[in-house]
Amino acid sequence: MAAIDSLVKDFLAQKRIAVVGVSRKREDAANLNYRKFKGAGYKVFAVNPNTETFDGDPCYPDLKSLPEKPDGVFIVTKPANTEKIVRECVELGIKRVWMHCALGSRPRIAKDAAAKIGSASPEAVRLCRENGIAVIPGGCANMFLEPDFGHACMRGLLRLTGSLAV
Repeated sequence: MAAIDSLVKDFLAQKRIAVVGVSRKREDAANLNYRKFKGAGYKVFAVNPNTETFDGDPCYPDLKSLPEKPDGVFIVTKPANTEKIVRECVELGIKRVWMHCALGSRPRIAKDAAAKIGSASPEAVRLCRENGIAVIPGGCANMFLEPDFGHACMRGLLRLTGSLAV
């Protein structure tokens, strides 16, 4: 299996990114990635149907409500919600999706545990591939976009274990 490097390079070459799953209640991967994209100069859209703002920026209930179509969608939700979001990407013609999982695209843990820590689901990945959407089924943008020491180490470890293959 190939590493995700070419998919990541293409995703990060885009300029408008929607981050689905930002949280107003707790600090999590969506919030961290939203801030990372924004700090790196991307035009970022926060998506969460349960809040109107995030970090002082507008927060939209879904992808259809965004003021412009994003070039890519970074998803940090439960796998059951990811499929719905991918269907929305198909409908809107969005061609890049990254489903967050801190343990890479091939976590070395039980499937039920992977579903609790990641956003990818086999069905959502299948939908992307069947509809011509470039999909990154795991990993974290913070491992690739100007990574801090911890994320750089995590990326290295996941590479060594084969957990960043697609």
